[in-house]
Amino acid sequence: MSNPSTTVVVVTWRGRDHITACLDALAEQRPHRTVVLDNASDDGTAALVAAHPSAPTTVRLPRNAGYAGALAAVLPHVDTEFVAWLNDDAVPDASWLEHLETALRGTPEAAAATSSLLLADGSTQSVGVRLTADGHGADLVPAGREVFGFCGGAALLRTDVLKACGGVPRSFFCYYEDTDTAFRLRLAGHRVVSVGPARVRHRHGASTNPGSRLFHRWNERNRLLMLLRCAPAGVAVAQLARFAALTAVLPLRSGPKPGNFRLPLRLQVLAEVLLRLPATAVQRVAIGRRAKVSRAAVWREWAGR
Repeated sequence: MSNPSTTVVVVTWRGRDHITACLDALAEQRPHRTVVLDNASDDGTAALVAAHPSAPTTVRLPRNAGYAGALAAVLPHVDTEFVAWLNDDAVPDASWLEHLETALRGTPEAAAATSSLLLADGSTQSVGVRLTADGHGADLVPAGREVFGFCGGAALLRTDVLKACGGVPRSFFCYYEDTDTAFRLRLAGHRVVSVGPARVRHRHGASTNPGSRLFHRWNERNRLLMLLRCAPAGVAVAQLARFAALTAVLPLRSGPKPGNFRLPLRLQVLAEVLLRLPATAVQRVAIGRRAKVSRAAVWREWAGR
């Protein structure tokens, strides 16, 4: 294969039951490189990938570094114009990569293009990510061509821009690495576009367990870290204080509580955020120095839309 434009990075962990369908679909795409990042799977995934006729490049990590950690590990070695992030439980249509590449080439000011993720029943899971008024990254279903951010399960990014904006926040492990990256792309003056025809069927939850304690821990922690890194200072401090205040009054509330409102979980999230504050402050300064658009301007334009 000579000089493909895109490296597709597939991160897997115990993906034996679904990664073959993903690799089969990638074999139907326009020419590209496929790199499989195996997060120390112990279920036979490595053997399946090694035997696949498409012969993807495989990098097997010594331990599970999560989605963000695996993407960060491979990024320095990507030298193609574009890099695609693709979940191992995602099955793209044959024209998926072509649509994404065409969209970025046709929109020079855009640094990322996000796909249409469809669930097993054919309904739409996501055509991009919106930023809520309190700083959550939430899936968009109806959307125009431009969205705040991309869904990291199936997206295409300009490699040089991603590297220049600080790469992937490896310490997030899982969740919010896409919203954090989109925020930094926005701060650097770039756009994100939604590409409707770039369709991907997604077995949502096949690789993780939505609603589990780990799911809530990563989501709550990483949302706060994303805001501390990227959002206006007043917003970030207010959301951290709100999280702490809601946690403090939990013992006074009776009745069943959602998974993300259990006291031990929230205390762990607060401890992890506080321990990371010094490093996060350094990262915030670096992000601010690279920014061409103010945090306040990005927040005003996109929060709550």
